[in-house]
Amino acid sequence: MAETKLFHLGDVLSVTHERLVSPRHIEGVYDILGWMTGDQLYTHQLPRAGRTCKPALLAQFPELNAPEIQSSLDAMLIELEPLQTKESRMVVINRWLDEQAKVYGEMLAVAPLTNGDYVTIDPLIELESMVGKEKVIVVEP
Repeated sequence: MAETKLFHLGDVLSVTHERLVSPRHIEGVYDILGWMTGDQLYTHQLPRAGRTCKPALLAQFPELNAPEIQSSLDAMLIELEPLQTKESRMVVINRWLDEQAKVYGEMLAVAPLTNGDYVTIDPLIELESMVGKEKVIVVEP
């Protein structure tokens, strides 16, 4: 059996449902995607890594693909709309996560991707492929 690492449910749901609900914010997303891919990811690489990891996470935790999660997430997002401060938004998100954790567990043992599931690409080359070489300026220290 593959080695696993514990991640908060919010980290996993941030990848599987493509909404930032990790209690550690983007750091939780960097950590879980880095663990799963075995790569040290840059910001522009997160979407590709997330698209690669999402099916693997749903295969590990099929219960997270339940329609009830999506409907409760949609309701929570509506509740967030009028809120202006990060603090007030986090209160709502954390309350929602607490409810989800009662059903799915707070911490989940996540296995990394298997060899070949993720292709490591040099961050500069990947950025150049995304925006064009002429828009990338490399600063040498």
